[in-house]
Amino acid sequence: MTTERETMEFDVIIVGAGLSGLSAAIRLKQVAAAAGKEIEVCVLEKGSEVGAHILSGACFEPSALTELIPDWKAKGAPLTVETNDDNFIFLTEKHALKMPTPPQMNNEGNYIVSMANICRWLGEQADALGVQIFPGFAAAEVLYSEDGSVRGVATGDMGIGKDGQKTANYQPGYELLAPQTIFAEGCRGSLTQTLFERFDLRKDAQPQTYGVGIKEIWEVEPTKHKPGKLIHTVGWPLDAETYGGSAIYHMENNQVAIMFVVGLDYKNPWLSPFEEFQRFKTHATIRGLLEGGKRIAYGARSLSEGGFQSLPKLTFPGGVLVGDAAGFLNVPKIKGGHTAMKSGMLAAEAVFEVWQKGDSAGKEAVAYAENLRASWMWDELYRARNIRPSFRWGMWVGLAYSGLDTYLFRGRAPWTLSIEADHEELREKTEYPKIDYPKPDGVLTFDRLSSVFLANVNHEENQLCHLRLKDETVPIRVNWEKYASPETRYCPAGVYEILGEEEGKPRLQINGQNCLHCKTCDIKDPTQNIRWTVPEGGGGPNYPNM
Repeated sequence: MTTERETMEFDVIIVGAGLSGLSAAIRLKQVAAAAGKEIEVCVLEKGSEVGAHILSGACFEPSALTELIPDWKAKGAPLTVETNDDNFIFLTEKHALKMPTPPQMNNEGNYIVSMANICRWLGEQADALGVQIFPGFAAAEVLYSEDGSVRGVATGDMGIGKDGQKTANYQPGYELLAPQTIFAEGCRGSLTQTLFERFDLRKDAQPQTYGVGIKEIWEVEPTKHKPGKLIHTVGWPLDAETYGGSAIYHMENNQVAIMFVVGLDYKNPWLSPFEEFQRFKTHATIRGLLEGGKRIAYGARSLSEGGFQSLPKLTFPGGVLVGDAAGFLNVPKIKGGHTAMKSGMLAAEAVFEVWQKGDSAGKEAVAYAENLRASWMWDELYRARNIRPSFRWGMWVGLAYSGLDTYLFRGRAPWTLSIEADHEELREKTEYPKIDYPKPDGVLTFDRLSSVFLANVNHEENQLCHLRLKDETVPIRVNWEKYASPETRYCPAGVYEILGEEEGKPRLQINGQNCLHCKTCDIKDPTQNIRWTVPEGGGGPNYPNM
C-alpha cells in the first residue's frame, strides 16, 4: 500500500544549496522584483544546514559574485584574505623546484575563502529576499507529469530501518511540486544521473571525468603563517602516469588549507588517494610548514574535470542543470565557484522568462543554453577544454601540451581532445606491484577513521544503507579477484572493508555511517556496481569551515 505524502507547491524548486543553487534563487528574486512579480522559490538542502556539505579548495574569483551582489563587501561577504603570493612548484621525493606560474593560475584579485561560509552567507541573502530554504531535506526522487516532463521532487522517507521496514520514527517524505525545477546537486548528483538517462542528456557529450579532492585544515605556528599565500604543486608522490597535484592556501587565523587531488582516471588498482595525500605531507617542504601545528578539519569531495566537451544538454521539459551537476569546473584555473554562480544566474533568468509567460509547467527553458553560449563563461570553458585531457598521455606530455595550448594556440587549437570514462581505466592487480604505504604517525599523517571523526560525520544508525549494490556477487567475484578490492583504497572514509580474507571466505562490509558523500565509489567502481543514493536528510558530514 502506497503511503500518502504531503504536497507543497512552489513556482520554482531548486535542489541543492551550493553556490549555483543559491545564486539561482537570489537571481530569481531579483528579476522578479525588477518585473514587479512575486515568485515562490524553494531550495532543498540535504545537509543539516546550508554549507554543511560544501568543500572546495578554495581560491575564489569574485567576478560572478560582483554581478549578482555588487555591494557584497558592504554586506559582509566572508571574503577577507586577498591573494598576494602565487607559487607553482614541481616536487621530486627530495627536492622542490619553483616553476613559472601558468597564466590561468594567476590569482591577482582573488580571495582565499571557506566556500562553506560563502554558501552560508548567500543563504542569508536569499532568505532576506524571501527564498524558502529547507535544510535537512534530501531530494530522493524526481517526479514526472503524465506527459513525461519534470513536475518536482520527493524527499526521502525518514525512519526506514536497516531491514527495510518502517520503524516507530517513520515519517513519509514530501512531494514538492513546481512548474520548473533547477537541479544544483553538485558533482555526480544522484537525481542528475537519473535525468541523464531519462532524457538522454549525454548523447552528444563525451564521458565526464572526475577527480577526488581530499582536504585538511591545519592551524600552524604564527611564524609560518602568511595570509594570502598560495602554493600549487605537481609531481611527487604521484607517478608520471597519474594526474593530480596539491593546493596549499594560507587562510586567516593562522589556518592553512591543504587539498590534494587525484584524477580518477588512474590505472593502478593498488593506488590510494588518501594514502598518497598522507605521504605528500612528509615532503620536507610540506613537513616544514605543518610541524608544530595541529590538524583541525578533514573532508573529501569529487569534482567534475571533463569540462567543455563533457557538458550534457542542460535543459529538458520542466527543468535545468546548473553548477557542478553539469560540470562547469575550469580545471587549469582550479576554479568552479565563479562558473557555478554564473550558470545559476543564467538559468534563473531563463526559467523566469518561461515562468512569467504563464502555464510554464513542463516547458523547457531553452534560452538558458543560448545565453550561456553568449556569455564569458562559454569562451572561458572552451579555451580550457584541452588541458585536462592531455594528461591522459602522462604528466610530461600533459605539461608540454598545456604549454603549447596556452602560449601558442591560446586555447583555440583547431581540435578537441577526447576523454574516456574513469571506471574503464583501472587495470587488473597483476599488472602493477602492490604499494606498501607507511603507517600513520598520528602527528603529521593519519588513518581514515581519525580523519572521518574530524569531518563530524553523522548518519542515523538504523537506516537502509544508502550505498547500494546492483549485484552482491560482484565485489568478490570481480573486484576482489581482478582488482584486489580497489574500493577499500579509493574511498577516503573507510566505508568499504574486506573481512574474512584470512579464512579464505572474503566478504565486503559497507560502513555507510562513515560516508563523506564524496561519490568516489559511484564514479570509480570498475563495473559500476555501486550506486550512491541519498541517506536520510541531515546525514553526512558537517563541515564548519571548508
